Formats: sequence, structure tokens, C-alpha cells
Amino acid sequence: MRRLVDLSMPVHMDMLTFPRVPPPAITVYETHEQFAERIGAAQYGVTSLTASNLIVVNDHVGTHCDARRHIVPTAGGAETIPLQWCLSDGVVLDFTGAEKGHGITPEEIEAELHRIGYEVKERDIVLIHTGAGAYNTEERYRTDHPGMTAAATKWLIERGVRMMGIDAITFDPPVWAMFERQQFWEAHRVMWDEEYWHLENLMNLEQIGRPHGFQLCVMPIKWVGTTAAPVRAVAIVEEDAEAA
Repeated sequence: MRRLVDLSMPVHMDMLTFPRVPPPAITVYETHEQFAERIGAAQYGVTSLTASNLIVVNDHVGTHCDARRHIVPTAGGAETIPLQWCLSDGVVLDFTGAEKGHGITPEEIEAELHRIGYEVKERDIVLIHTGAGAYNTEERYRTDHPGMTAAATKWLIERGVRMMGIDAITFDPPVWAMFERQQFWEAHRVMWDEEYWHLENLMNLEQIGRPHGFQLCVMPIKWVGTTAAPVRAVAIVEEDAEAA
């Protein structure tokens, strides 16, 4: 039996976003009745047809995939994120016990893989479970999570991983921790030297129910020239009918 786990954050006007990133503005562009009237169907008795909304949104709102252009001005935008890296085997690494502000090291990545008995392979999608996704409507979502270091990011890349993700507001440690260590978006800045992409604002990682042995589909919208694109991230878990 196949079980689907939605790993994506709801997008709405009251949602919490990264500091200084505005939440989306969503409004009715044309009502059902206005459309019927405008095209002339109302005079034939069809007074309600299709409605539409106008949405103004930053490309880093909600669950999204960062393109290399987010860091490298001359790099490709979201439309250049290779789809072959967006549908693959998934791995969840548990860092829910890490202190807020902590920078995850290669040794800690290796130790967690050893704990779950898994060796990463090329094209795996590796997700960092911080637990922050459980409180993504609270102010502490902006401040209370660990994040990846450049060294840990490179360690995964060296083993063939090019798509990664986190259930936190940024792939790096929070801003206050960056200033405390004077290391600014170091995991992001790996994009200067490597073709890799990461997902942010994931949630529900605990609902996958296993650290590996599942697939991930994390397809970004084909926005041209943008520094990121929204993603509807889904875990695909195959379970025995008896176990289910």
C-alpha cells in the first residue's frame, strides 16, 4: 500500500516568513459572478462561472527550493533546477536533539547515518529533521533550530547528494547564530563552488515514519530567472498491507 506524506507548508496571508520577507498577498481578482457578467454569459441565465485570485508572493515564501541564483548572480534561476534530482530516494537525519543555533558538522552527519544503518548514495535526497516544522506558526520558528555548516553540506555533495532539505526557515543556522560565529549563510555559499540545491520550510518529517526506504518528490515550479521556486514536497512510502 502506498502512503503519501505532505511535507509542504500551507501558504496564506497570515503565515510566518523569514525576517524581512513579506508574506503573500492574496486577493480575489474576479468573482464567479463578475466573470459570467464580463463574458456575456449572464444574459443567457448563466450567472456564476469561474473565479480567479491575484497572488503576489516572494519566491522564498513557504516550502521552496533555492536556485543557485539565490547566491550566485550569474547562475541559473529556478527553471534550471534539474528534475532528475527532484524525484529520488529519501533519507531523514534526526537532529531534533541539537541545540538551537547549532551548526551540524560532517562528523555528526556521519554518526547519524551510522545510527540508522544507512550509507548515502548518488542522487539521494537528504532531509535534516530539526523539529522546527512542528512550530512553524510561532515566532521561535525564526530562531530556535540548528542548521547545516558548509563542511557538512560539502560532505554530502562529495557522496553524490545534490538535493537536500530542512524543516526550518533556513538551511543554515538562524541569523543570530550566524552573527555570533561571524559565519554568514555558509551552507548557502557552497553554491558558489558546487551545483547543489536545498529545500527550506519543510514540515511533517516525523510522519514519514522511517529514516530511509521511501521516495521523495520535490518538484519546483518552473519560474524563469527567480532565485527560488515553490515546491509541493511529498514523501511516497510503500508499506505492506498487513503492517498498514
